[in-house]
Amino acid sequence: MITKERVYEALYNCHDPEIPVNIVDLGLIYDVLVEDDNIQVIMTLTAQGCPSSSEIKEDVTARLEQIPGAKSAAVQIVWDPPWEPNRMSDAAKKQLGIT
Repeated sequence: MITKERVYEALYNCHDPEIPVNIVDLGLIYDVLVEDDNIQVIMTLTAQGCPSSSEIKEDVTARLEQIPGAKSAAVQIVWDPPWEPNRMSDAAKKQLGIT
């Protein structure tokens, strides 16, 4: 059985190639849904014109599909609410030198 915790473990290994912080600590993950081992992640990006958007979405999907027992994985990118830097974890802020 797949848990949200296991999904988040996989997501911690996904990074925006332009920012050296994982997408969870960046505050890009809005929700994780798991039903009958089908995974859906609702997330955003730091900007609508993000040049790495397809790369990030492909990476997230691939990592979710690698979770043992996963039947399917879907990633939905949303823009509401828009991402803001205050969504970052304290660890991400520290890593980026933001105080």
